[in-house]
Amino acid sequence: MKTLEIKNLHVSVETEDGPKEILKGVDLTINPGETHAIMGPNGSGKSTLAYTVAGHPKYTVTEGSITFGGADVLEMSVDERARAGLFLAMQYPVEVPGVSVSNFLRTAKTAIDGEAPKLRTWIKDVNAAMDQVKMDRAFSQRSVNEGFSGGEKKRHEIVQLELLDPQVAVLDETDSGLDIDALKIVSEGVNRFKANADKGVLLITHYTRILRYIKPDFVHVFVDGRIAEEGGPELADQLEAEGYDRFVTAPAG
Repeated sequence: MKTLEIKNLHVSVETEDGPKEILKGVDLTINPGETHAIMGPNGSGKSTLAYTVAGHPKYTVTEGSITFGGADVLEMSVDERARAGLFLAMQYPVEVPGVSVSNFLRTAKTAIDGEAPKLRTWIKDVNAAMDQVKMDRAFSQRSVNEGFSGGEKKRHEIVQLELLDPQVAVLDETDSGLDIDALKIVSEGVNRFKANADKGVLLITHYTRILRYIKPDFVHVFVDGRIAEEGGPELADQLEAEGYDRFVTAPAG
């Protein structure tokens, strides 16, 4: 059981005009068994936080720390972070032509566990995971995300979550582009994952609709690279009613 701790995190990206600071001192702790939702307007830095935790090279940490189970995440490579138990579901999952879903998943599982799963058992596990998200088993033989609809890509992310079984799942706008049926199926997958008391979830979203299906313990409002306000699930209801205007027009606390 591991705690993800983010302290005073400052992150910049390189632009034509030089470095631009995106995150401006973020503090966030995700304990085992907790589900945290980050909400905020476009451009507030929500996805930057997700990609920084995952180790995307585009983002430079200029100050602060990220630790996971006491280990320094910023010293880890991307694959070391995955092996440690961190998982990122991307807002826009990438296509990987020429690599089948089945091979991709088995390679990832082998890298994380340090040994290849037995093939017969693995095929059974992949089929079961696909059945859970109502995804045609034939997708396991197709190239990763190639020609997949938005909903199929997001279901595939949940298949990965199920099979790779991380400690903490960072879900970057998993609800974007989903119709109501796909939203329910994806939410059920996340709920199966977080039903385990040692799992943590960081759910990044614009909208409260996914929070009707995935109940957060904590809600954080992200504005201009900082957490402007924190609360329980009732804060999401307040945002639904009032929007982000009062946070955008008032100085972030």
